[in-house]
Amino acid sequence: MIDKLKKLALGASLLVTFSHVSVAQKAPQLGKASIDEVINAMTAEEKADLLIGPGMPGYAGLVPLEGEPDVRVLGAAGGTRAIPRLGIPETVVADGPAGLRIQPKRKGDDNTYYATAFPVGTALASTWNTELIEEVGKAMGEEVKEYGVDVLLAPALNIHRNPLNGRNFEYYSEDPLVSGEIAAAYVNGIQSNGVGTSIKHYAANNQETNRLTINEHITERAMRELYLRGFEIAIKNSQPWTIMSAYNKINGEYASSHKDMLTTILRDEWGYEGFVMTDWFGGYAGFQSIMTEGAESDVVAQIEAGNDLLMPGMEAQHARLVKALKEGKISEEAVNKSLKRILNMVLNSPTFKKYKYSNKPDLKAHAEVTRQAAAEGMVLLKNNDNVLPYTEKSTPVAVFGNTSYNFIAGGTGSGDVNEAYTVSLIEGLKKAGYQIDEDLKKQYVPFVDDAVAKEMKRREENGGLLAVPQRLIEMPLEDDLAQQKAKSSEVAVITIGRNSGENEDRHINDDFYLGQDEIKLINKVSEAFHAENKKVIVILNIGGVIETASWKDKVDAILLAWQPGQEGGNSVADVFSGKVNPSGKLTMTFPVDYNNHPSAANWLGTPIADPEEVFYEEGIYVGYRYFNTFGVQPVYEFGYGKSYTSFEYSDLKLSEGTFKDEIEVSFKVTNTGKVAGKEIAQLYLSAPAVLVDKPEAELKAFAKTKTLKPGKSEKISFTLKAKDLASFVDAQSAWVAEQGTYTVKIGASSKDIQLSDSFKVDSNITAEKVNNTFDLDAEMKVLKNN
Repeated sequence: MIDKLKKLALGASLLVTFSHVSVAQKAPQLGKASIDEVINAMTAEEKADLLIGPGMPGYAGLVPLEGEPDVRVLGAAGGTRAIPRLGIPETVVADGPAGLRIQPKRKGDDNTYYATAFPVGTALASTWNTELIEEVGKAMGEEVKEYGVDVLLAPALNIHRNPLNGRNFEYYSEDPLVSGEIAAAYVNGIQSNGVGTSIKHYAANNQETNRLTINEHITERAMRELYLRGFEIAIKNSQPWTIMSAYNKINGEYASSHKDMLTTILRDEWGYEGFVMTDWFGGYAGFQSIMTEGAESDVVAQIEAGNDLLMPGMEAQHARLVKALKEGKISEEAVNKSLKRILNMVLNSPTFKKYKYSNKPDLKAHAEVTRQAAAEGMVLLKNNDNVLPYTEKSTPVAVFGNTSYNFIAGGTGSGDVNEAYTVSLIEGLKKAGYQIDEDLKKQYVPFVDDAVAKEMKRREENGGLLAVPQRLIEMPLEDDLAQQKAKSSEVAVITIGRNSGENEDRHINDDFYLGQDEIKLINKVSEAFHAENKKVIVILNIGGVIETASWKDKVDAILLAWQPGQEGGNSVADVFSGKVNPSGKLTMTFPVDYNNHPSAANWLGTPIADPEEVFYEEGIYVGYRYFNTFGVQPVYEFGYGKSYTSFEYSDLKLSEGTFKDEIEVSFKVTNTGKVAGKEIAQLYLSAPAVLVDKPEAELKAFAKTKTLKPGKSEKISFTLKAKDLASFVDAQSAWVAEQGTYTVKIGASSKDIQLSDSFKVDSNITAEKVNNTFDLDAEMKVLKNN
């Protein structure tokens, strides 16, 4: 009897086993069955698996949903989970935007897996060269693909609302046209490799302080014209695979659950077809909330708003979504749309296509790309008596400043890169054939090495990757040493460095304004060298704007090198020597004083000690739109940058005197100097202001010439359409080009206007009718030009 029962049990067991095999064989497989069939076959748990990220291994003690996984790419930020039953593989996403951020060392592996540190966003944008940026993207995308990553979490294109934003180095500009065009070129370059991008942070992520919870009060016009416009341009011109929603609230609603932003505007108005993921822990009420057991974001609201993937994925979020699915408390239509968008990405991914990545990208070739891009993005701010290029190599260059010996390749946090090396300024100059004062070097090197070691230890003890960097105090310099070097060297070079990153914004003192140690350094060196009729050159190795008005007249030349990536010292030497003629121009304003910025009045929000809300009272008047309209004189204006040659603008022609559907603007740029160079020509437009107030002029187009030899010219043409003429009229929920006279201004900067002409619009043109989407949640008085 017992034997008979055993046989029956075995038979039942086999029947169950065969039944499971049969079900497994019948399960639709991604890539063979339609996406709809795959979705219909999913259980609630499997749907949650795909919509809630797999966790972020090794970060702040937070583990994935079910322990540490076998990480394919160490240092990656996450990805999407595998569902083997349905043939769905896991995918991998990793940080950018100055290059792929992965760990160089792996357990039990003697190899190193370095990535290239490319110039930061401010440096790339300062090239104004979309063709070059696309080449940078192609190189970066090759590393993404060859290291087994599917999506790079980049580019970042939030607006420089205020110069103190800790992540301005990742972002491109105070202007949305520059931001959008540069981002589109970057995306097109990366995605040409068959990998994806995730443009971020959508939208208005303009400060780091309390970034997870801050409530930003912003008018619809400011949102449409400034904070969304760059995203619109990038999305329409490049179709990034994914978009990352921001942490902050806008008029009381988290960006990650803002249906008007994620669905009405993004999908219905702009036609975006990719998927949206949250920023990591987006929708949580601060980092304390994340660490609280059982805490969760409003998963249902996020997905129903159009935020498809919640990253990095927490157990509580997963449980909440499964419960909502089983109880029918979440829109099935919204869930299925999100699943479909994610599965479309998976289908296109290198992982799904079983791409055999090599772990051996062409780092040598990419080093050349970053060297070229960094040099082209450098901005020559000052050059008295043509001290640059400096070609004298028979006498030593006296190199001062800690940063000369410890060059800053890029910012910190998720925008950092684990590169194999960084070329310092002195290394770059030496490779270019310059003699470096060895006595100074012997004093600086041990001092800087010790200071760097202490700083790195401090960072490791204060959050590691997300620790806020601190400036290295300059080595004290004796008066007689400066005087001695002024006698033995023909020129002094001083490097001023700045670094910043996630989690904290920059500071006014000892950051935006120079520290007393830096002021003393500039004063001592300048006085000593000028007493000997010698020149002083300052290199700015910075990620964002600093104050220059108080000290710029003490030196002879200022080269803004930005944070130029791992080849930085070589790139500076290329410009310093004249091998490369500087052609970068500012994509943001350098003010005389921090308080000249209108946003300074309400930065960082209220209450001051722990801001909960911030009022964007400056409205559309950000950057040059404010400075030029209200007559506030900057030190260096938007679009400014000098060259080793000179250019002349001529032959401005408008195709029509009266605007109909479009108007073509053409003109000629001629190199009138003695060396070859490139020029960035900018078109600004002044518009009638009856329905709404307008800035004095706004950038509507730009172009960079090819390299022009002395005496050579290039014809440049722009086509303006109705939307280029239009401003957002809140009362009509429309972009309207007003009736009246428009003035076209062609310039070398926003203030250096070389040519102008005008045309008329006979009657108001509604360029685009949109939805009403951003009602203010609190009263706010907004700055107006009237």
